[in-house]
Amino acid sequence: MNKGSLAFALDIFRPGNITIQQMTKKVLFIIADGIPADVIEAASAPNIRKISDLGTYKRAYVGGIKGSYSETPTVSAPGYMDLITGTWGNKHNVFDNDVKNPNYHYKNIFRLLKEQEPQREIGIFSTWLDNRLKLVGEGLPQAGQIIFDYKFDGYELNQHAYPHDLADYYIYRIDERVANEAATCIRTAAPDLSWTYLQYTDDVAHHFGDSEQFNQSVISLDNQIGRMWEAIEYRQNHFHEDWLIIITTDHGRDPTTGREHGEQSDRERTTWIVMNTQNTNDYFRNFQPAIVDLLPTMAQFLSISVPIESARELDGISLIGKISLANFEAQLTGDRIKFSWQAFDDEGNVTIWLSTTNSFQKGKSDDYQLMGTEHIALKTAEIDVKSYPSDFYKIVLEGRYNMVNKWLFRLT
Repeated sequence: MNKGSLAFALDIFRPGNITIQQMTKKVLFIIADGIPADVIEAASAPNIRKISDLGTYKRAYVGGIKGSYSETPTVSAPGYMDLITGTWGNKHNVFDNDVKNPNYHYKNIFRLLKEQEPQREIGIFSTWLDNRLKLVGEGLPQAGQIIFDYKFDGYELNQHAYPHDLADYYIYRIDERVANEAATCIRTAAPDLSWTYLQYTDDVAHHFGDSEQFNQSVISLDNQIGRMWEAIEYRQNHFHEDWLIIITTDHGRDPTTGREHGEQSDRERTTWIVMNTQNTNDYFRNFQPAIVDLLPTMAQFLSISVPIESARELDGISLIGKISLANFEAQLTGDRIKFSWQAFDDEGNVTIWLSTTNSFQKGKSDDYQLMGTEHIALKTAEIDVKSYPSDFYKIVLEGRYNMVNKWLFRLT
């Protein structure tokens, strides 16, 4: 702890002074490309471990629900979009790195923040320009016309400063710049919500697979994360700020060589999450979280009130704070739909909503019908949909603290 920080920390908690609840909350999320859980767990990564020791580490998954309508390729851009929208590919419509036609009706975390509190600042530090221009859709009317207050990216297009080489070492040099820019911006400007994306680990794995070169790239990544973490510690020690840092990856690697990804093997689907908070809930502690859980987690931390139309579409569940239910299952048999869920709330009811439309996907409102309520502790319910004949049903279960949703298709 640096000079003066202990006195500052004690002063915060003196009666009549600022409390943790009153501190300005900030979020930085970092995507480190293409590192499977087994590699990060075996790596020499003291900075990542320092953060996880302060908070928590957990294996997670990407790729949607395997074999279902939400199955999503274990590829980079779909993974990023999973995270920033809290939805799987069947909704955000990004299935490869071309990012040809993303569905911006599923709002990303930056848009949700800016639409609610336009004065709050957002930043992006990225080794890939498409993260800002295509995935977030900066400046596009259909993506909400949001503009980043701080942006450091596009360096891969400057081949004079970063001449491309066959080993992709120029990507490492860009990652170094991105990490340094992020650390400097955090220390001096401290955007309220920022995204850092670092790519080199994925390039090395594509070249060498599971190898010492891959391990060394993770060590370099850890050094870069260490600089950003030092900047966050500086802000926490000198300003009235409460920071959440989330570090994760977008996909694992193939189980044979480690060079490839994109399929649905366990190793390609199994990722990880590091956070500097121990204030996780039972869902995080007792179940395997998903990359889509990070948007509602950040929204919870930043007190973003997600509009009900968007909340009904989220595939993720907050990993911090109170939740009502998760692990929602539904089965259509004839004209009856049976539900089950895991309850995380001892009181209250589950409200069941039904729609036979999917108009939200086109930017319109769905027509939801109230189908009834059940006490949450029952963990099961059943409804009759004979009066709502359709080949498609969208179901939303609403508890006190969160909603879950499911799509059902009638087989013909």
